[in-house]
Amino acid sequence: MATEELEASSASDLNSSGVAVLDRAFAILNAFGPSDDRLSLAEISRRTDLYKSTLLRLLGALEHGGFVRKLADGQYAIGPQPLKLAALYQRSFQVGPVIEPMLQELSHAIGETASFYVRQGEHRLVLYRVEPSRSVRVAIRVGEEFAIEKGASGKVLLAFTETHDPRWNEIREQLWAVSRGERDPETASLSVAVFGATGEIVGALTMSGPKARFAVPEILTTALRALLDHAKRATAQLGGASARFDAIIERVAREDFLVP
Repeated sequence: MATEELEASSASDLNSSGVAVLDRAFAILNAFGPSDDRLSLAEISRRTDLYKSTLLRLLGALEHGGFVRKLADGQYAIGPQPLKLAALYQRSFQVGPVIEPMLQELSHAIGETASFYVRQGEHRLVLYRVEPSRSVRVAIRVGEEFAIEKGASGKVLLAFTETHDPRWNEIREQLWAVSRGERDPETASLSVAVFGATGEIVGALTMSGPKARFAVPEILTTALRALLDHAKRATAQLGGASARFDAIIERVAREDFLVP
């Protein structure tokens, strides 16, 4: 089999765009994981199933466009261009001026990591996040993606984007979800929906922390009350119907209420 045919077959394992050279370029960029500061040519070849000769040509083009950098030791790292695109991506949601100050308030008040997630296909993506100053905390990077079916924010996003699925009826009614050790056995999270002007879900306002701290019902309940209050305010500022929060906020405010 010819080289091009071999490479085309490897690209078929990807979500093909129908343009082989673009699929290969995307495969190179996707070879870098959240913890990869740099990769060698051999490692990129192993992760993409592309020949080194082909990789060198594509890496040269990606370097020219600012998508990758070739380092002094011959390894490759992500370049500055994706950062510019990420900033444009964030701005396209037009929620930053509303959400970012609220994340600051939540993280400071509760002492845990505050994040805002949006749905991207079968993943949930961290659009914004603020971490507390305490040494033991949940570290989440902006731009990280996680499987949507795991975690409190994923449940909330599924509940309000797959509105005919009966599995999420309770979350749709109460507007929030909790998870304990689903994505990471050591972490737990609470998440509340934020809505836009037409009633659509904009994203999931989330608090996450070590499972040991979130095992205390009083701490979880305090976090939920803060999340609901901020989600209502965010919904109002984004033109949504904030009154939909009133009943659940009243219920959660009762002295006898604890997060189950």
